[in-house]
Amino acid sequence: AECVSGCVCPEGLFDDGKGGCVEEKDCPCIHNNQWYYSGQKVTVDCNTCTCQKGFWSCTEDICFGTCMIYGSGHYITFDGKFYDFDGNCEYVATQDFCGDKNSSGSFSIITENVPCGTTGVTCSKAIKIFLGKTELKLENKDYKEIQRDIGEDVHYWNRTVGLYLVIEASNGVMLIWDKKTTVFIKLTPGYKGKVCGLCGNFDDKSNNDFTTRSGLQETNALKFGNSWKQSFMCPDVTQEIKPCDVKPHRKSWAEKECSIIQSEVFKICHSKVDPIPFYEACVHDACSCDSGGDCECFCSAVAAYAQECTKAQACVFWRTPDIC
Repeated sequence: AECVSGCVCPEGLFDDGKGGCVEEKDCPCIHNNQWYYSGQKVTVDCNTCTCQKGFWSCTEDICFGTCMIYGSGHYITFDGKFYDFDGNCEYVATQDFCGDKNSSGSFSIITENVPCGTTGVTCSKAIKIFLGKTELKLENKDYKEIQRDIGEDVHYWNRTVGLYLVIEASNGVMLIWDKKTTVFIKLTPGYKGKVCGLCGNFDDKSNNDFTTRSGLQETNALKFGNSWKQSFMCPDVTQEIKPCDVKPHRKSWAEKECSIIQSEVFKICHSKVDPIPFYEACVHDACSCDSGGDCECFCSAVAAYAQECTKAQACVFWRTPDIC
């Protein structure tokens, strides 16, 4: 309609997004707002994608699912749903005993949540893993094994990697624990759609993760969480706790400390992993841990974001002598 001043590429060449002109075979690709040249590779989950003529060509390996439970009641399900649940009881994190009459399950992972701080929020204090007839209890930075009479033999190995204790079992279940309040549960793809509990059902859809013990779909995190408690003696959770409202004097400190997640330090990760839910969880935890351990709560919350960044190929060196 009207003339626009500027440069265009000659016939048969294409704008490469950086002010140059290239042939079609050399067109770049874009991923998380970054440009990649033809032939460059990126890793997405467990697959490798190669840039070819402006389009990504990816391997199609099936990847492990990961569920993360950290800090004061934060959950990220296998299918990537974020929610908070503060219950003071033992809960099924994930298991493959899911109501199908014919299925005999091979494992169950239970998280024992206890109050951390005076506001009523809860943290995972101990983890129980049932693998066939073996029960492992992870508590107080250590773990012990209990042999039961019933069940099959499931072999497992344990090793320490940096801060973490890793338990890996022959049935495709892996658990990574920071010996405090963070636990990662990894499952092989064979469990897709066959598990249930607070970590969801691992069917690649996050909108049906709130499936209760009786198989109903819930929209409310509290009703969903309550259905997975192990003992009827525990009270139901009836309201969401907002610790920064209960302890307003801690709020500005919490926001100042947690701002590291949204700062330049993590800039390389912001386009890959949304920092906002992790920042909000960090502020929640920094407000709530008011009976000692406030640094531990803050550090675990930042470490949770750093861990997701690492998974997205954005390594961030954020710990310093002053911070964690």
